[in-house]
Amino acid sequence: MLFNSFDFALFLPIVFALYWFVFKNNLRLQNLFIVGASYVFYGWWDWRFLLLMTFTIVCSWTSGLLIKKIRDKRDVAEKDCRRRAITVTATNIVLNLLVLGVFKYYNFFVQNFVEAFTLFGKPLNVQTLKIILPVGISFYTFQALSYSIDVYRKKIAPTKDVVAFFAFVSFFPQLVAGPIERATNLLPQFCAKRRFDYAQAVDGMRQILWGLFKKMVVADNCAITVNQIFDTYTDCSGSMLALGAVLFAFQIYGDFSGYSDIAIGTARLFGFNLMRNFAFPYFSRDIAEFWRRWHISLTTWFRDYIYIPLGGSHGSKLQKIRNTFVIFLVSGFWHGANWTFVVWGAFHALLFLPLLLVGNNRKYIDTVAANSLLPSVKELFSILITFALVTIGWIIFRAENLQQAFDYISGMCSSSLLSIPSPLIGKKAMLFSAVLIAVEWFGRKNRYAIEKIGLGWKWQFRWMMYHAITMLIIMFAGQGQDFIYFQF
Repeated sequence: MLFNSFDFALFLPIVFALYWFVFKNNLRLQNLFIVGASYVFYGWWDWRFLLLMTFTIVCSWTSGLLIKKIRDKRDVAEKDCRRRAITVTATNIVLNLLVLGVFKYYNFFVQNFVEAFTLFGKPLNVQTLKIILPVGISFYTFQALSYSIDVYRKKIAPTKDVVAFFAFVSFFPQLVAGPIERATNLLPQFCAKRRFDYAQAVDGMRQILWGLFKKMVVADNCAITVNQIFDTYTDCSGSMLALGAVLFAFQIYGDFSGYSDIAIGTARLFGFNLMRNFAFPYFSRDIAEFWRRWHISLTTWFRDYIYIPLGGSHGSKLQKIRNTFVIFLVSGFWHGANWTFVVWGAFHALLFLPLLLVGNNRKYIDTVAANSLLPSVKELFSILITFALVTIGWIIFRAENLQQAFDYISGMCSSSLLSIPSPLIGKKAMLFSAVLIAVEWFGRKNRYAIEKIGLGWKWQFRWMMYHAITMLIIMFAGQGQDFIYFQF
């Protein structure tokens, strides 16, 4: 079920009403209702996907109980206890990654295996599988794995409440595209009684509204022009290719951060606080800052469960280089079974590595132009350079294969880059992207752009703003597009 669909427009108020008016006095029934609603929401695409999600949930929940059982045995030596706990945790990780690997990466590895042998004159006849990639499988798999790992690390006590755990993993607002929640943050919220908070619900609705604007007005309008340019890139001038790349940068940001805004806002309607997933990344002054602000739930997941255990930014230069490439290559491969994602990850590793090696990777941790209306010339230059580098990476990310990415970038860097693109293409997309940047610049100190805009106004003017955004969504929504990150 899509957030920007008529189905969800009916689904959400029905679930909201039943949740607060029918089940409000019973925590367990509330959680059970959330599980049921989440299964309906996810099964709307294909009910068979529910079997995989259930398998992931059961494995991770059981692993927590087994670890607790092992640790509760007083007649077991500490060394043996630790070994058994590691075995349980590793088994759960392997089982879940095996499911993820088969459905997401099996055909990729088979095709590359066959091509490698064919290259050396040893053709193989290995069949690929006709597999449908379950929506959001990478997101809920990583969320479930974080629970198992945190239980092993003793960061959270294993829960016996199977209903609460099912609700934690399957929670429909963030189920298919994040934020990837940690059990330490979200699971306790399912175990505590919740009361309706009007101010929190209003704030959630404001964030949903802004998320819908970013998705339906900005991203979907950009998609029209981006698809047109990428489909005919061999016939486009350098300036037109540059326009397509820039608009894709706004498309993927509006699409993905828009989803996160809707997810976080929807969760607040039900009394839950999800982690922030985007912090105005296109105002970053270097690549390190960009990655602290882009898809925060995933980057912090890789940081905590892969990067730091490898040694992080400590150790020798060779170890730092190794750890940096591991984290970015894994991040790239997480996005999909295509070499474009791997190269995209490597590209960002190359951009990030110099900052790490000279100790400047945490140079910018504050808000840009925090005490002024406009950025300084130096800040503006840094922002534009960072955005340009990120946009080049998005070309690799968007391309169907490496050859297309190379040809696209080569064509963009030709002498025609200085020509004027057709004024008939992408006007609405550019206008709405500019509106997005302007509003987010003025709201850059907040959790989301319009969080505090209008709060001090008279209610008539505040509602005029809401109606204006709603009318923009109704009048200028682009052709309905699936959320880009559903494929991951």
